[in-house]
Amino acid sequence: MKLLPLQRESIQPRIDGIQYNFSFLKHVSTLTLNEFSKPEILDRVHHHLRLALEGIFNITSHILSRIPGGRETEYKRMAKKLGELGIIDQSFANTQLVNMAGYRNRLTHFYATISSEELYNIVTHHLSDIETFLKFIKKVLDHPSKFQLKVD
Repeated sequence: MKLLPLQRESIQPRIDGIQYNFSFLKHVSTLTLNEFSKPEILDRVHHHLRLALEGIFNITSHILSRIPGGRETEYKRMAKKLGELGIIDQSFANTQLVNMAGYRNRLTHFYATISSEELYNIVTHHLSDIETFLKFIKKVLDHPSKFQLKVD
């Protein structure tokens, strides 16, 4: 069976988008909770965080689609599968990435129940998880043969 290569032109724009979203989130992480809680800031935080998480799982889906038996449709299973396959650290996959999958679903389907304090906590304490994910993906793109993959 011929393996399909990872498509850099599919992955790189998503990485760029995640980095753009991350930059905004990093900026607002320096605000006080009172400043952060203004509706015009909260709306943008919600938007940028959701887009960053969507990008992460679009990349995840693309990578898994290139691995025989890798396809998953549920985000938390996708996160775990990346760890099982050694694409990213299994501990990170089973904790932080699974949590990101759950939060992506929460932002998409239960957005009305998310408080400003909850978003503030994520932006001030968990943004490094996005950076960590991107570092793993950079390793895959820079050294695909280590993962039995190739990149076009």
